[in-house]
Amino acid sequence: MDNTLELSYHCKPEFAEIILAELAQIGFDYFMDGEDEGSYLAYGDEANFRPEALQELSADYPMASLSYTWKSIPKENWNKEWESHYDPIEVAKDIYIRAHFHPAQSGFKHEIVITPKMSFGTGHHATTHQMLSLQLGIDHQGKSVLDVGTGTGILAIMAGKLGATEIVATDIDDWSIENSVENAQMNGFDGIQFHKGTLSELDLNLQVDILLANINTHVLLEEMPLYARLLKPGGHLLLSGFYTPDAEAILAEALALQVYPITQTEREKWAALHLQKAKA
Repeated sequence: MDNTLELSYHCKPEFAEIILAELAQIGFDYFMDGEDEGSYLAYGDEANFRPEALQELSADYPMASLSYTWKSIPKENWNKEWESHYDPIEVAKDIYIRAHFHPAQSGFKHEIVITPKMSFGTGHHATTHQMLSLQLGIDHQGKSVLDVGTGTGILAIMAGKLGATEIVATDIDDWSIENSVENAQMNGFDGIQFHKGTLSELDLNLQVDILLANINTHVLLEEMPLYARLLKPGGHLLLSGFYTPDAEAILAEALALQVYPITQTEREKWAALHLQKAKA
């Protein structure tokens, strides 16, 4: 029986999501945060492991300051190892997010069940936690929603829980789309439309009431004109995936497009913004 490979790696936090995506392309399937800022764990089949692929990845992203070590774990211990690291999450005492191997919990307005294949998008990360909290403050009933960079699909699923009737979600990675579809079905939302690709590639012919984007500063700034175009007049824009100092540049770009700030939050140095497009 093949063993599981545990990769322990460090990188600059602003490159965490792109490094995760690259690792997913070279055979790693499960991800979680490490104990320290900028530290992460990735897991995959040892039989598929190629050390030279890691060397190439490090060479491709010198600005990420990527460093790593790895070790082998007996596969029969893997499920217990993963489950021991994944705890249920509570958001604003209204949302309970659990894995399929956790028991249900009463006393919450909303419960989301997922197969946790990565740390980003499970609710543990400060950006996802803030996005979920901001969603609670917006009327989703009968509304249309676009979730850009859906990850595990958790924000799209939350939109469905809050009453949205038309939900579209995008991501650039196969593993994300596959996991999102699985999670949406697990929560009874087969109707969520998932599309692989960037917004510019997809050229979606729609306008939505609510747009969610939990990505990174570079992508948010680049795609802001698309967000403004895809939002209906008076539509809500929720953004995260960036540190608090970057909020100023993002706000400036949004203001230039007549998208105005309503709320800014912060959690563990990560920021989130709730903005609204000018009404016609």
